[in-house]
Amino acid sequence: MRSLVTRRHFGSVSNEIKKTSLFDFHVENGGKMVEFAGWMLPVQYSDFGIIDSCLHTRLKSSLFDVSHMGQLEVFGRDREAFVESICVGDVTILKPGESRLSLITNDQGGIIDDTIITKKDNSVQMVLNGACVGKDMQHLMDHKDQFQGDVELVLHTNRSLLALQGPDSMRILQNLIKNVDLKLVPFMGSIEGAIAGVEGCWVSRTGYTGEDGFEISIPTDIGTRQIAEALLACPDVRLAGLGARDTLRIEAGLCLYGNDISESISPIEAALAWTISKRRRVEGGFPGYDSIMDHIHNGVSRKRIGLLVSNGPPPRHDNDLYAPPDINQKIGITTSGTFSPVLGKAIAMAYVNSNMCASGTSLQVSVRGKMYPVNAAKMPFIKANYYRIP
Repeated sequence: MRSLVTRRHFGSVSNEIKKTSLFDFHVENGGKMVEFAGWMLPVQYSDFGIIDSCLHTRLKSSLFDVSHMGQLEVFGRDREAFVESICVGDVTILKPGESRLSLITNDQGGIIDDTIITKKDNSVQMVLNGACVGKDMQHLMDHKDQFQGDVELVLHTNRSLLALQGPDSMRILQNLIKNVDLKLVPFMGSIEGAIAGVEGCWVSRTGYTGEDGFEISIPTDIGTRQIAEALLACPDVRLAGLGARDTLRIEAGLCLYGNDISESISPIEAALAWTISKRRRVEGGFPGYDSIMDHIHNGVSRKRIGLLVSNGPPPRHDNDLYAPPDINQKIGITTSGTFSPVLGKAIAMAYVNSNMCASGTSLQVSVRGKMYPVNAAKMPFIKANYYRIP
């Protein structure tokens, strides 16, 4: 049953901390619960640390509860035109069951949110960042008021979202899903079906780790726990929390909204120009088009890059960068950082002056009042292992 979005849902901000349907399940399994994006979510589990969890994901498979993400569907005759009026992506080129990363932009060309868009037979689905759902929906409602066309917005508050990530994910999930051969589902492809006997699941071959994996949307009232337990019945699957998820996505060079991208950063500065197809660059029609095209044609003063720390602690958010030997010349700032279990060293993302972003450029970062040498690096930091149909 559709639950149409009305403006009253987003007229005020609630301070209530929400819990996913698996909250008790996480606690029972030793989850250390913390507040994130207005939700109580596990940061890690008592049986193993974040580094072990990361390495297990890279070698086997891990299960993440990402039910804090917003699951939106756009219905109506003009749904594709509406989504293209708010996002930089090419929706019309997608076939049913295909997904793409896209960006919701503002009139200045900044990024309101990044989103995975999936075309279905009768709708366009958008997955929104949990911390951005309120402002995203207010933005979409404002655009809907001005849009001349047939559009309905449905925000699914009765569905959970689990992410199964790692090289064993296909083998493990295939044992629980009978109506589809997952070998035939490409990266960024999606299907619908029953998992572990739970009907009405939506499965997308995507994720936030750089590994093969799936995001599974589940009717909350029917079987979220049932599916989680069925997946964990395989000894190669472990629960994983926010700590591992953050490290894995940094190793994969993936952005976190509010850290690495924001409303004051353009897709070109963020090294996300590839999300804008040739047709959209020619035809435009999305907010901030003129500003973004100016960045494409004339360049930008700063760019998002990776950093390798040769010997020192991980820079985190808002650590200043300098161009040696002049430590008074600030040339950038870090946005995310972590210790990479795969590389065995600290890594980070940063925005630096465009003339200092070439791979291998020597820089210095200030961490807790002390300078450490770093080198600009290409991303992803590790090879992506996204699935390709043989």
